[in-house]
Amino acid sequence: MSKRNSAAAKTAARERLRIEREREAKRAKTKRQIIVGLSVVGVLAAAGGIGYAVVQANKPAYWDDVKSQKLVKPANTSGEDGTTVVIGKADAKKTLAMYEDPRCPICAQFEQTVGPTVDKDVAAGKYKIQYVGATFLDDKLTGEGSKNALSALGAALNVSPEAFLEYKTALYSTKYHPEESDDKFKDDSYLIKVADTVSALKNNAKFQSAVKNGTYDKWALVMSAKFDSDGKKYNIEGTPSLVMDGKLIKAANGNVPMSVADYETAIAAALKG
Repeated sequence: MSKRNSAAAKTAARERLRIEREREAKRAKTKRQIIVGLSVVGVLAAAGGIGYAVVQANKPAYWDDVKSQKLVKPANTSGEDGTTVVIGKADAKKTLAMYEDPRCPICAQFEQTVGPTVDKDVAAGKYKIQYVGATFLDDKLTGEGSKNALSALGAALNVSPEAFLEYKTALYSTKYHPEESDDKFKDDSYLIKVADTVSALKNNAKFQSAVKNGTYDKWALVMSAKFDSDGKKYNIEGTPSLVMDGKLIKAANGNVPMSVADYETAIAAALKG
């Protein structure tokens, strides 16, 4: 082989190597650009996802939105906000204020045990009752059952005071009142199912529409605020609580009277006072 041919071959080889290296460099550059591009897209997508999540997290919850809605007051109420709910004979001289939370198991126990006595006394004109609904258990236990049930009670009150009382009794009954931790009252269908046990509410399209549409949701929040205000005023520590003439009614043991005998003794003393 001549030196000339050998030199030419080496030159050609070096040229092929140079071209191959350039191609490889271009492929590597292109690969890097693709990786960087995908990374940027990924970061933007992640940022967008995080931004969306943040927006969703900071989006007001339904019941926060309700605060800005128009207040609809149920019929058979009085007061500026319709939160004065007094039931009984007009000539009854005394009024018993009852503070209850729909999810409260002790309220359910009170209604199941003492409730019939209260209803009998009100029917006899011994005193009127003023109902004040609370929803603090939704915050303590998480959920919305207390607010939703209180709204449904507003829908029942809009039908009649009698429907309201019967519905309240049904909600607190052993058959329909859920465990404290079970937020069953959040479901409109369940509230309507319970309402179907009350003659005035059974298949009542207007009542059912009010429950499903949340007609009295704002009223439930305003009523709950009244409970908070009265709670501070009368030093109410929980539910159920009973107040007459501005004083808490308690049994001899210092607690809410949970038996018929204790209740009758306590209410007799309050009526005299």
